[in-house]
Amino acid sequence: MSARVAITGLGCVSGLGQGVAAMWAGLTDGVGGVRTLSRRFDDDPRFPVEGPAAFIDALDGSAVEARAGRKVMAQLDPVAAMALVATHEALEDAGLLDGAAQLADAAVLYGAASGGNTTTEQGYGRLFLKGQPGVHPLTIPRMMSSAAVSQISMLYGVRGMAFAIASACASSAHAIGEAMHLVRAGRAKIVIAGGADASLTYGSWSAWKAVRAMAPDACRPFSAGRSGMVLGEGAATLVVEDLDHAHARGATIHAELIGAGASSDAFDLTQPDGDGAVRAMAQAYADAGIGLDQPCLISAHGTGTPLNDKTEAKALRALFGEHIARHRVIATKSGHGHLIGAGGAIEFVAGLRALQAGLAPPILNYLGPDPDCDLPLALGAPQPIGCEVLMSNAFAFGGLNSVLVARRAA
Repeated sequence: MSARVAITGLGCVSGLGQGVAAMWAGLTDGVGGVRTLSRRFDDDPRFPVEGPAAFIDALDGSAVEARAGRKVMAQLDPVAAMALVATHEALEDAGLLDGAAQLADAAVLYGAASGGNTTTEQGYGRLFLKGQPGVHPLTIPRMMSSAAVSQISMLYGVRGMAFAIASACASSAHAIGEAMHLVRAGRAKIVIAGGADASLTYGSWSAWKAVRAMAPDACRPFSAGRSGMVLGEGAATLVVEDLDHAHARGATIHAELIGAGASSDAFDLTQPDGDGAVRAMAQAYADAGIGLDQPCLISAHGTGTPLNDKTEAKALRALFGEHIARHRVIATKSGHGHLIGAGGAIEFVAGLRALQAGLAPPILNYLGPDPDCDLPLALGAPQPIGCEVLMSNAFAFGGLNSVLVARRAA
């Protein structure tokens, strides 16, 4: 029989603040973390990054510095620094910061959509703008998509399987799902899983604008008048652990990870296909062994773009049918923005926190119902829920879908 899988540690950093408590407070206070961003590449007014975004004002890396030294943190691209801060909180939450022997045999699976964007731009700036003959010698180690994985494994002495997973906006959800399978198979007792993204740079910002998917004001998932997504930055990390192992060491169990599903639309690079989403959700439910009629908190992908929300709403109704009324739908991108490679992980953490609190955080910036998005949405204020189950969706560009199902800890 396969091992049961527990979640014993949670950590995150985003535009809502640093730490799970700050994230949860930001989602439930009705304000959110989206503000007006105003940055310049290399302080050059020709390269502005301006508009609504859920950005991090200042990352507090003091806890990581105390362990690794200031020099280590100073050498990191922001994406790796955010990953370490989130991971430190998750390991502390799991009671594993001093568990050198247990972490030595652990694994790291971490989602990455694009790697070190800041480092990449700094290198190109030196070459193309300033005419310098070369780039910083640490450019490759800083910009590579697996930089966060390497930094986590080195800092905490993890010597087991360690690699990055890249599937755009589903990267970190895929990482958590594969962590579950790794533990079930008995190949690891502990897996550090999650993702990080720091895409609020001039080049990345310009690329997202070119896709024409960004809202001019706010993210309004499933709302009438919605006009697009809002970018965010940050990281989220979970400690995924063999349930018996967690019990044996007296760990706190946040939830049990009971199912995962994954599919590919095989349809289009940017447009979603609802059939792929239905397949991934159905797989996750079948894997979890629960009925579609059991009340569930649904953490939707909910980007706030007209087509994505319409497609996800149709997929949810196709899967649940008449049972959809028994569930409650949240969409936390309205508060923390779209964290791309970290999106699936932070939304799963938010959903787990909601399950623990018995409260569904409201979808922010809602203007009114859209008949194409007829769902039981959490609106207005945090709403009491009696659900024991969470389903969290991550649907990425290229039709790459990942769905996670968790159950409230007994």
